[in-house]
Amino acid sequence: MAIPIKNNASSFFFILMDLPGLEASHCWTAIPICSIYVLSLLGNITIMYVVKSVPSLHTPMYLFLSMLSMADLGLSASTLPSMAAVFLLGQRKVGATTCFMQLFFIHTFSVIESAVLLAMAFDRCVAIREPLRYATILTTKRIGAIGLAIVTRSVALHLPLPVLLGRLQFQPVNALCHSYCVHPDVLRLASSSTLVNSGFGLFIMLSTLGMDTVLILLSYVLILKTVLSIASNAEKLKAFNTCISHICAVLLFYTPLVSLSMIHRFRKKNLPAQVYMLLSYLHFLVPPLLNPIVYSVKTKHLRGCILKILHPKKL
Repeated sequence: MAIPIKNNASSFFFILMDLPGLEASHCWTAIPICSIYVLSLLGNITIMYVVKSVPSLHTPMYLFLSMLSMADLGLSASTLPSMAAVFLLGQRKVGATTCFMQLFFIHTFSVIESAVLLAMAFDRCVAIREPLRYATILTTKRIGAIGLAIVTRSVALHLPLPVLLGRLQFQPVNALCHSYCVHPDVLRLASSSTLVNSGFGLFIMLSTLGMDTVLILLSYVLILKTVLSIASNAEKLKAFNTCISHICAVLLFYTPLVSLSMIHRFRKKNLPAQVYMLLSYLHFLVPPLLNPIVYSVKTKHLRGCILKILHPKKL
């Protein structure tokens, strides 16, 4: 039986998982993975550039959308180094320190995105319930304060993670379930007690993602209550249409995340590895790719501004 190594991060490392059954074809699987990253990068940078360049888009809804694009870019950048190493170079070995830092950034940007989605739900709630006071409630100064609070909360909560992981004991070689490092995946490989780490991780999840989910649902209950009280069907439809893009973004982000978290916490040994990989890719790759598309397609004003910038002579 292998003897666990003490908490010297230079004395053990992790093995990243390639796509099960396609390890020998990592160069081919790199094509769709890299294409997703490139499209995500272009889409989110386009959203941020258009919102910054067009004065009519300097409203709370689009400022929060820019924050969502920043969070998507951060999430993509957090997973890109190890994904590129696995799929482009076939390198699956990663040092403990690098792994711990990567999981810090992945979880930090995940919680930032969750908080931005909550802020966007609050924005829609205020716009529908208090349309006359909308501009006075969500001023630029308050939006900036919300953005600062979002980043501060996420960074402060996740700073202890690498430190706590560094105190654990691991085997010299540790095989992960994904092609990047996430906290539950690393934690299951520890050879020493993980009670403190598990408790702290659960606290972070409940106080951020869990609380954000509840508050988003509460916001939509209030929105639904207000919309149903509107007499005109046309006005009801108009109010619902302003929320469709945000609802899609929430579903894209939370559905695979909740599924992945539950699988990790109530793991079954006979569950195929493909399930883990699929859910993890859905969570980390799909939202940054689809969010710009959803908002561009469903938001007429934003779509018009993008087309005007891309084809100024035709418009």
